[in-house]
Amino acid sequence: MATTEPLDASISLQWNDQFLLGYTPIDEVHQEFVDLIGLMQRAEDDALPALLAEFAMHLRQHFEMENEWMLTTEFPPRGCHMDEHAAVMQSVEEVQGLLAQGDVAICRDLVAQLAQWFPQHADQLDSALAHWMFSRTMGGKPVVLRRGLSLR
Repeated sequence: MATTEPLDASISLQWNDQFLLGYTPIDEVHQEFVDLIGLMQRAEDDALPALLAEFAMHLRQHFEMENEWMLTTEFPPRGCHMDEHAAVMQSVEEVQGLLAQGDVAICRDLVAQLAQWFPQHADQLDSALAHWMFSRTMGGKPVVLRRGLSLR
């Protein structure tokens, strides 16, 4: 079995306020997602099975929460959003099985793909859900203050 090198902390996914969407329950679960991805990116090979198991548990709860909100509030574009959640969950479960058989490289590839997938998913699909949930609970759109933005 070939070993793979963990990523340097400076290039792994890290939470920052660029990921804020303005709806606290989503922002909190997204921070946990990002933190777990970063941990897996930086982890030694032997730590990956436990971290991937923790991530899978997080992901189930994360997606179930968002899916429940979309269903109970009749969020209009819920179909494609929920389908994407199901596809990601299926990939994670498949990789858990392969990792249990010793395929560390496929786990590292999954983690890298998730680190690339998340910002776009959050920016496009989850931001719409955050606005929807915020407007239903607070009556308007969220205001998000971000540090370090260039106004140019």
